[in-house]
Amino acid sequence: MSRTVSYSPAYTLVPTYECFNRCTYCNFRAEPLESSWLTLPFAEKRLQLLQTQGVIEILILSGEVHPQSQRRKAWFQRIYDLCELALALGFLPHTNVGPLSFDEMAKLKQVNVSMGLMLEQLTPSLLKTVHRHAPSKVPALRLQQLEWAGELQIPFTTGLLVGIGESQVDWVETLEAIAGIHSCYHHIQEVILQPHSPGNKQSWDGEVFDTTKMPALIAIARSILPDEIAIQIPPNLVTQPEILLACLEAGATDLGGIGPLDEVNPDFPHLQHQTLTELLAAAGWQLVKRLPVYPQYDNWLPQTLQTAVKHWRFNNFFP
Repeated sequence: MSRTVSYSPAYTLVPTYECFNRCTYCNFRAEPLESSWLTLPFAEKRLQLLQTQGVIEILILSGEVHPQSQRRKAWFQRIYDLCELALALGFLPHTNVGPLSFDEMAKLKQVNVSMGLMLEQLTPSLLKTVHRHAPSKVPALRLQQLEWAGELQIPFTTGLLVGIGESQVDWVETLEAIAGIHSCYHHIQEVILQPHSPGNKQSWDGEVFDTTKMPALIAIARSILPDEIAIQIPPNLVTQPEILLACLEAGATDLGGIGPLDEVNPDFPHLQHQTLTELLAAAGWQLVKRLPVYPQYDNWLPQTLQTAVKHWRFNNFFP
């Protein structure tokens, strides 16, 4: 009998690559004012082309405009408008754009079936190294986002970025923090375990993360996180088939959003769907589609979003 591992058929829209953070491992950001913003007409044309290609999730992924910038309001409005556009064209939006104010999160809840923010690592020592010029990577700020998401009943995705100078003790601390906040609000639907993968744009010259450690990390995560939290790994960053399969055996249950381009890791393309399906099937795993909101959270959504989600579940036989 085959076992199942899920994924979300996704496409990423990037409102802007500009970011006031300067994480030294980043392969995504552009300097503020040096990246044009995605326009709504261009986004609409792109989304219309996707309507017959099996895409469900539209991931809104953005660089960060400083909270005190005069352009912050326009940046947020562009994100909101892109979510509305995606919904109008039949998709389900998921937004991950860095730390937001409580009011910004509350507004985006109205047009997102789920949202996300990576904790990355809670160790403050990284503020002296890879996060030295990244004000929004202060651990307390990111933990606050998880708490606010819980207070607002937003189905939420978070995760760890591993291999950026942290220790195994730091993994445990970060995972325990996620589990602790989840125990209060029960809103974390999945935790991503993402190995840092060097790209062409980063300035950091740290060691490459040894992905043979991934199954052990997953086992640690599974021992700390409640069973209802899915553990997600990106298959384009765990490229050796035997390690990918070992990760599933260790407790990973999801492969995340799979689309034509991983914007955060553009040097690491996803496997073709058929190739991934055959690889998993040979080892007794069945690759199944899912929505960007897990079923236990459907009734947390505003009524209009519940209607959109029900349409996908009942017309496409999703659980």
